[in-house]
Amino acid sequence: AGPFRDPRTGTAPVTRGLRHSDIAPALILLGISAATLATVYASQYIGGLQPCELCLYQRWPWWGVLALAAVASLPALSVNLRMLLVLVAGLVLLGGASLAFFHVGVEQHWWPGLASCSSGGQIPGSFEQLQQLMQRPAPACDKPAWTLLGISMAGYNAILSVVMGAWALVTAAAALLGKKESLHSG
Repeated sequence: AGPFRDPRTGTAPVTRGLRHSDIAPALILLGISAATLATVYASQYIGGLQPCELCLYQRWPWWGVLALAAVASLPALSVNLRMLLVLVAGLVLLGGASLAFFHVGVEQHWWPGLASCSSGGQIPGSFEQLQQLMQRPAPACDKPAWTLLGISMAGYNAILSVVMGAWALVTAAAALLGKKESLHSG
């Protein structure tokens, strides 16, 4: 059976009792949040797109989802706790979608942005970098740095956050309600 297998069950100890369908939503959220964060940081540090203050705020929900999904991916968790974490991640994503939608509204001049919306959010590493940063105008929240098909990064974030948030809520709710129904039907 192999050195890493339980001789009684023939399964690896880490995966004993774990169904792939139970952990899949957490792994999907983990992958999408990591890819989203990698994209925004690559656009900043490789592509040269400087984020405005609202852009920086929109990263925090993705960091929260990354942390929740990482914990939810732990094999030792019960399915109910895992799905509860996926449900919370869905709520965090919907909160992030509202922030992204607010940013889209600022970009479209539907409403004003924050009073602090003109700071660049970059931390200088030296006095020379601080001087350069102070001479360069900070990105404004009402001017998208990049668009594709007329949609800004904030717009794509709103779309992705709504889709993934709704998916996480529906997936977690179905799993949690399905567990309850199976407990009462027996």
